[in-house]
Amino acid sequence: MPPRLTAQDFDQDLLVLFDAYVHGNLDRRGFLTQAQKFAKAGVTAASLLAALSPNFAAGQQVAPGDPKLRTEHIGYPSPAGTGTVKGYLARPADAGARRLPTVLVIHENRGLNPHIEDIARRLALDGFMAFAPDALTPLGGYPGDEDKAREAFARLDQALALQDFIAAVAWLKARPDTNGKIGAVGFCWGGGMVHLLTTHVPDLSAGVPFYGNTPAPSEAAKVRTPLLVQRAAIDERINAAWPAYEAALKAAGVSFTAYQYPGTQHGFNNDTTPRYDAAAAKLAWTRTIAFFNTHLAEAG
Repeated sequence: MPPRLTAQDFDQDLLVLFDAYVHGNLDRRGFLTQAQKFAKAGVTAASLLAALSPNFAAGQQVAPGDPKLRTEHIGYPSPAGTGTVKGYLARPADAGARRLPTVLVIHENRGLNPHIEDIARRLALDGFMAFAPDALTPLGGYPGDEDKAREAFARLDQALALQDFIAAVAWLKARPDTNGKIGAVGFCWGGGMVHLLTTHVPDLSAGVPFYGNTPAPSEAAKVRTPLLVQRAAIDERINAAWPAYEAALKAAGVSFTAYQYPGTQHGFNNDTTPRYDAAAAKLAWTRTIAFFNTHLAEAG
């Protein structure tokens, strides 16, 4: 088996170009045209795109049928008038009637893909009930194709998506198998959604945004949720706004800890792409689990 590609195998300007493509600032044709200058020694722009794109099988850490877990696809009512929001629920198989600390898992800008379902299973193995809704439900759900998913995201009503995630917190909190402590973890677009949730849901017990956009600094005064902010080092698109928001969180007296991981790219926790940084992802995830254990444990 050939060695797994990492970010160091690609020109940094190509990674910046790929980030623009992933986030809808550049279409496929535009990426391929501009990536052609990085194609060398018989490597085509199309093969560069394929190498940078997700490989879900390579990144799977917990099998969907793991006997230590109980998983199901389940829905909850949308307050936005879109019917039922689809999602993926994972719990420890031996939980029985035990009330579990619960984590809302919020995906990147592609919907509920296999990687995010795997994240939910990882959390369940650590003793949490994890629920990952699909924000693309009103548009038919995750289409099974990353390009089609990004195209769908461009049409997603962001305000209604926020209302659906707010409703997800309430739905989880009302379940008899939760201990009432709800945390949220999100990645990229999902990290930004975690930040937004903390300005709308004051009783959210913990928030862990990974490399997500921040709200306007004026919104920081609304935050009552303890935060663990995980950022990449090479991520100008996200990092440019952080200092102002960090200052606003401090001024508002918000409890937060922020880490920036040296040498990492945006998406460093996503182990389905070469931007994955194994050492940083392991450390960030260890901190995430410890943070949730601290803030989501049932009182008394």
